[in-house]
Amino acid sequence: MITFAAVTKRFGENPPAIEGISFEVDKGEFLFLTGHSGSGKTTLLKLLTREYTPTSGEVTFNGKSVNKIRKSQVHHHRRAIGVVFQDYRLLNELNVWENIALALQIVNKPQTEIEERVTDLLRLVELTDKAYSFPSQLSGGEAQRVSIARALATAPMVLLADEPTGNLDPQNTLKIAQLFEKINELGTTVLFATHDLSILSALKHRRIHLEKGKIESDTKEKEEEPHTKTTVQVETL
Repeated sequence: MITFAAVTKRFGENPPAIEGISFEVDKGEFLFLTGHSGSGKTTLLKLLTREYTPTSGEVTFNGKSVNKIRKSQVHHHRRAIGVVFQDYRLLNELNVWENIALALQIVNKPQTEIEERVTDLLRLVELTDKAYSFPSQLSGGEAQRVSIARALATAPMVLLADEPTGNLDPQNTLKIAQLFEKINELGTTVLFATHDLSILSALKHRRIHLEKGKIESDTKEKEEEPHTKTTVQVETL
């Protein structure tokens, strides 16, 4: 489903942010990207969303070269990818319901479909009682759950998480990590960038560890049997 083939990304004359990166991610897989700050985790995610393009090598998503997507078509590509950030990025002037519904309104979904979808997502992230609260009225954990629901609004094939628990206390960190695991069990492929050892201890999934822009280890290489999973798309909530 996702392939990085000998991918290198340079910024000017600086050392490569990532160099010679090659790996594949299967549909329905849960992958942790680990490594210290500056190891290349965020760069990998931005190459997948085509915020960056490789200096060399190729990124493939769902059978198509991300490198070759025209600028006019990038927004279509990104609709298949949900992104969750460390700083939530909610719109303060919109309430929880409106923040989640916005992505569906942008793609002109019918109002009945929007109402059903937002209701299902609020139930998934356990925030039905906060539907009409504003971001300023939410705790950090609640705000991140709204961010996750918003990222899932258009039923993406893949959910990317860039240090999503970086601003949370240990209790909320574990709850958010378990929510991503639940979403993965419903069929969405998850790429989760983190250096939080508590998450990595609690959730046992494949890990790719990056060091200075290169893959230092990939636990898939140690697996005796290939990863298999029966998946159900999240839109069937």
